[in-house]
Amino acid sequence: MPDLFAGPGGIDCAARELGVRLTGFEWDADAVATRRAAGLPTVHGDVRDYGPEDAPGEDVLTGGPPCQTFSVTGNGAGRRALATVLAAVREAGARGRVAAAGELDERTALVLEPLRWALEAHSSGAPYRAILLEQVPAVLPVWEAYAEVLAGLGYSTACGVLNTEEFGVPQTRRRAVLLARRDGSVALPSPTHGGYRKGFTSGGWVSMGEVMPHREPFEVISNYGTGGDPRNRGRRRSCEPAFTVTGKIFRNRVVGLNEVEQPRFTPGEAGVLQSFPGDWPWSGRDIGQQIGNACPPALARPLLGALA
Repeated sequence: MPDLFAGPGGIDCAARELGVRLTGFEWDADAVATRRAAGLPTVHGDVRDYGPEDAPGEDVLTGGPPCQTFSVTGNGAGRRALATVLAAVREAGARGRVAAAGELDERTALVLEPLRWALEAHSSGAPYRAILLEQVPAVLPVWEAYAEVLAGLGYSTACGVLNTEEFGVPQTRRRAVLLARRDGSVALPSPTHGGYRKGFTSGGWVSMGEVMPHREPFEVISNYGTGGDPRNRGRRRSCEPAFTVTGKIFRNRVVGLNEVEQPRFTPGEAGVLQSFPGDWPWSGRDIGQQIGNACPPALARPLLGALA
């Protein structure tokens, strides 16, 4: 299956565990270095320069377009242009192809690429059997517009926002998800773990301490402020899931329960907070950004399972 904007291999990691064939398309050289070190099939290039014919015989399309313009920590261009994006999706559905999105900035327009691949595959007479897309919650209206277009092509669809800790990711993170399939009905997977509640020391989630048993009990002091005050740093104990992992994960302070500074997270530790294996071969530069941008494998597994 072609995996667009494949990053360092979050969906790929889950697919390999499930025995699913996958080819990742990724332009960032550092993410590509990690993928190749992990032995993942990879096309190094811009997804806009490729199409379904470049992954022949693969019948599942997955992807997570860049989130920076939609994320609350990004520049907000995608959120401001949401109406234009939705209009472009509906126009593509009516025309059967994605037109040039001249009114959108280049990065925001990338959210239309999975739809282009899906429409081109359908036009060629070899539509994808199933589709999996994920992004930040602000993109949910785009996935809902996608779902309307895909329904017109014979797909059953399901959209929603999922909490990653409810699927065994030792981190609180919300993701907007679209699932679609042509060969049967589809539904979002049911949670397998408890949801996080502030102030509770347990609740059925996977904690930071569980995936880092080599560390003494600790607290993480977030790089971000809470309540809009940058001086009011959020804190999580090792018996809780981590804050959302971002590219700034290595700026978070780690202290013992006696407030003595501990070493900050290593790449391997940051990776396990995103539910990657502890020995994932992080390579190249900007490893924090690679990890923060990745789809958590523990979330990808049940999403792929829902399409099986």
